[in-house]
Amino acid sequence: MGLACGIVGLPNVGKSTIFNAITAAGAESANYPFCTIEPNIGVVDVPDDRLARIEKFIKTARLVPATLKVVDIAGLVKGASTGEGLGNKFLGNIKECDAILHVVRCFAENDVIHVTGKVDPKSDIEIIDVELALADLDTVQRAADRNGKKARSGDKEAVFAKDVLERADKLLAGGKALRGAVWSPEEHVVLDPLFLITMKPVLFVANVSDDDLEGKSPLVAQVREHAAATGAQVVALSGRLEGEIMALDAADRAGFLADMGLKEPGLHRLIRQAYSLLGLQTFFTAGEIEIRAWTIHRGDAAPKAAGVIHSDFEKHFIRAEVYSVDDLTTYATESAIRAAGKLRSEGREYVMREGDVCHFLIGK
Repeated sequence: MGLACGIVGLPNVGKSTIFNAITAAGAESANYPFCTIEPNIGVVDVPDDRLARIEKFIKTARLVPATLKVVDIAGLVKGASTGEGLGNKFLGNIKECDAILHVVRCFAENDVIHVTGKVDPKSDIEIIDVELALADLDTVQRAADRNGKKARSGDKEAVFAKDVLERADKLLAGGKALRGAVWSPEEHVVLDPLFLITMKPVLFVANVSDDDLEGKSPLVAQVREHAAATGAQVVALSGRLEGEIMALDAADRAGFLADMGLKEPGLHRLIRQAYSLLGLQTFFTAGEIEIRAWTIHRGDAAPKAAGVIHSDFEKHFIRAEVYSVDDLTTYATESAIRAAGKLRSEGREYVMREGDVCHFLIGK
């Protein structure tokens, strides 16, 4: 799909540690500000036990999970919108991402320097929120200046754009993220080409100590309070511990998680929520060669899904034969699913459902 989540936060909050654990890409992680300068990029598998469920009934040569692109971006500091720290370089990198994973430090450890001198999640979040809003405000005001001459001439599209940009300017100047407002499709036509950072969806990642894996500390409570007020979600995990877990082989990892009383690594929850944050969903194709999870946007119709497999499939789409993973679990074979009347024949208008298993009939 080419969509990416950017991991952001103040320096030394654990961004690269979490990125390393997610991707095993070996991004540098060290205890000094601006350790990450150029963004590190990794492609990660989206954990999905439905692949194994399908394989129980349809034997195959390989399983291919859906993937997600993750970008570890340099730490942001107060004043970045005016060039402090890595300033515009950071802001340019985050503009290129589609969603934001905002890592917030929620552990106290004297050996790890905090860029502001103290651990204060609320203040840390506010620093980044303000810098991102100021960066967007500058972008909006520049766009308004470019649009001004046409608007003054009475051009209808320019006048409409002027009203939209003025509304955005007012929200940003008041310290409000643009994602919290409702924008019509016509207004999105004006704003989307600006790649505004505060329009992007956000998932807060509370990086906790090893003794607070459920995120019940007062520090995490500050993050949850802010997220609730802004319509965001929170995942609590220990970046250090997750790194140790992901470094183990599969057998040792299962035993370690059991000893910790955990069903799965916290990173699996993080990856799934990031995938959902981007408005993505999964459908499957299954056969002897492979069982594959394919990524589409929520709301995509069947021809669009077929086009993800091959671009010609969308153009020459005839119909899709569809059933669910639960249907396969119940009836065990595709022939039994068909005999039970559970295999559906869907046309061009069919909106794909999460977890559909599909065969596409394609013309010439």
